[in-house]
Amino acid sequence: MVEPKHPKLSLSRQCALLRISRSSVYYRARRVDEEDLKLMGLIDRQYLQTPFYGARKMTAWLRAWGYRVNRKRVRRLMRLMGIAALYRRPNTSKPAPGHKVYPYLLRGVTISRVNQVWGADITYIPMARGFLYLVAIIDWYSRCVLAWRLSNTLDVHFCLDALEEALRKGTPEVFNTDQGSQFTSELFTGMLLEHGVQVSMDGKGRCRDNIFVERLWRSVKYEEVYLKAYQNVSEARASIGAYMAFYNEERPHQALGYRTPTEVFEQGCVNVTTNGPEGPEGGRPANKPVVSLPEVGRPRRRVGPSLISAP
Repeated sequence: MVEPKHPKLSLSRQCALLRISRSSVYYRARRVDEEDLKLMGLIDRQYLQTPFYGARKMTAWLRAWGYRVNRKRVRRLMRLMGIAALYRRPNTSKPAPGHKVYPYLLRGVTISRVNQVWGADITYIPMARGFLYLVAIIDWYSRCVLAWRLSNTLDVHFCLDALEEALRKGTPEVFNTDQGSQFTSELFTGMLLEHGVQVSMDGKGRCRDNIFVERLWRSVKYEEVYLKAYQNVSEARASIGAYMAFYNEERPHQALGYRTPTEVFEQGCVNVTTNGPEGPEGGRPANKPVVSLPEVGRPRRRVGPSLISAP
């Protein structure tokens, strides 16, 4: 947005017009050191097992495995990764100032067709040197990943790019996210409202409200990310892209009758086009199982850094 060598506008004037501080233009993020990257990788793996661990318990877990860390450092790394403990708690945190938070619309709803509900979420992706953030948009019924994007920052633009791509494939009735500032921004919610989509947002600390995307992250990380050590962004993008294609088009899902997400999504779109959104004779789409929102079971047993294996 800012052009340092603009022929007519000085740098100070550009910053004033954009309402940003001039120091932010010169800021360069400090590189994360190797030890912090190692700790972030361990935290990320353990967080998949125990998403209810906050900085205090995560610190105790790391210390139990011989890592000399304090709570302040672990809290800083978890914030950098964009993760926090999931549990019922008072309203102690807020989305970005001025952002509207929408209610959760899916409690007790049965998911019975494609394009009924889409969901989106962001997760941390470790690399050999550094890390990235991955956003994905998924159709809840078919589990089909409709769009995804990688970014090295947690701004809204890579989420918007993914949303634009997904909306070229269809339009959901409801779009569900968490209350992160990327999803509560007017740019993101405005694009959904322009397409006539109802916006739904998870309750604070409720991991079950977006469980289908959480299951996607488990698959992506255990079947792809943790098996690789991406050397750069290009390698990460190519490898994750290949996995997403495999996940959608080749990987059978037990919950889908061992069909692929793309097969179920495309067949569902054909049924809607042929018979209307409720299928033949006003019922649900033909040959489609009803998907009920799942209950979250007990967390998996505690696993140490050197003992974690793919499920």
